[in-house]
Amino acid sequence: MRASSNIIKLKKGLNIKLRGLPERVLPKCPTPTSYAIKPADFHGLTPKMLLAEGSAVKAGTPVFCDKYRPEIRFASPVSGTLQAVRRGERRKILEAVIVPDGQGASEQFAVPDLKTASRGEVVEAMLRAGAWPFLVQRPYGVIADPQAAPKAIFISGFDTAPLAADADYLVNGEGAPFQKGVDALRKLTAGSVHLSLCADYPANNTFEYAKGVEVHRVRGPHPAGNVGVQIHHIDPINKGEVVWTIAPQHVVALGRLFATGAYDVAKVVALVGSEVKKPRYYRMVAGTSLSGLAELVNDRGEHKRVISGNVLTGANVGINGYLGFYSNEVTVIPEGDRYEPLGWLMPRLKKLSMSRSYLSWLTPARQYALNTNLNGGQRAFVVNGQYERVLPMDILPVFLIKAAIAGDVERMEQLGIYEVVEEDLALCEFVCASKIDVQHLLRKGIDLMRAEAG
Repeated sequence: MRASSNIIKLKKGLNIKLRGLPERVLPKCPTPTSYAIKPADFHGLTPKMLLAEGSAVKAGTPVFCDKYRPEIRFASPVSGTLQAVRRGERRKILEAVIVPDGQGASEQFAVPDLKTASRGEVVEAMLRAGAWPFLVQRPYGVIADPQAAPKAIFISGFDTAPLAADADYLVNGEGAPFQKGVDALRKLTAGSVHLSLCADYPANNTFEYAKGVEVHRVRGPHPAGNVGVQIHHIDPINKGEVVWTIAPQHVVALGRLFATGAYDVAKVVALVGSEVKKPRYYRMVAGTSLSGLAELVNDRGEHKRVISGNVLTGANVGINGYLGFYSNEVTVIPEGDRYEPLGWLMPRLKKLSMSRSYLSWLTPARQYALNTNLNGGQRAFVVNGQYERVLPMDILPVFLIKAAIAGDVERMEQLGIYEVVEEDLALCEFVCASKIDVQHLLRKGIDLMRAEAG
């Protein structure tokens, strides 16, 4: 691998040490009874069904598409039957549920030779096979526009979120498909394919021997592993510019597509958290039903929250929910719906605080079993500098969120909304003394920007 001449050193941020880190073993996952494709996993998507309930599908069969960009299709992860299309208010599609048949049949797609293929041929192959949603566009954090020309593509080769799955372990032994995936990505941009790695330890061979990527070393607390933070320090997004991002395991899936012609979204997922009996890694398929994991969760009487993703940005799906399309971990933590006597008056040795409000600051190495309790209600916006302490980007997060609340498009643009999505400001929400729903407000601002500015 090309040695990075400079290390990007970030000081702002916060590492949240939680109990339940996964052991590096890969036992057999309980057999799921169903799988689902959820439109809610894709920001800005208006789905349109392509199949009716009862239709037979194979892995790669398109199930629905984007109503306004019908070339972007969303494929079944397994072979079986489209059992149900579950809808919410105003018949909004919530999920398309597929019952597997155990046959493992896949659609076979014609794919070009990457050595001679044009950009258009690569785009067409990805669209046809349902692999285009692998690519996420910045600004806005939505599925990439096939007609756009990104100035660069970014891959984050490490994750610093609480209890995050180890990216090195996720792609261990996948050097060949990862490289083929990188080769496909290089066809999509005239700029660089950037690969960011943690500067604190050597990368595994999959990343170490990747060719055709520009490598960057990053050191610092969370959110140093966020691709948005890396973009900000490597090649910031200016008005009118577009970059694309893709997760390492989706690079592998893309490589499999161009190697075999099959849509294969199997991946390694970490089951983590203080409420898991034995936190470990499992091989799953995107959209896997999580109900089979109930036997892996401890049986203490208190309520639990099952999250597809990490505790800061994941979705509360419950034990009967499904693994999200972009999720590499499932986190199980206490719900926090018990009354606490004396509340904040207690010394709280087992509660994490960024300030020294609690005595827990005396034990910096402690791992916590945190719950979802807010420890207070929403109140007036307190400007105390906490947001700035956890955001290693040259933007003003408090003023950006205020602009989002006010719906001031011009002000949001000036304050850097093109560079951030929810995960980048998730720590701001965690440390917020006012209990402001920062991520929700930011997404409302982003959606307004898309509507007003395009």
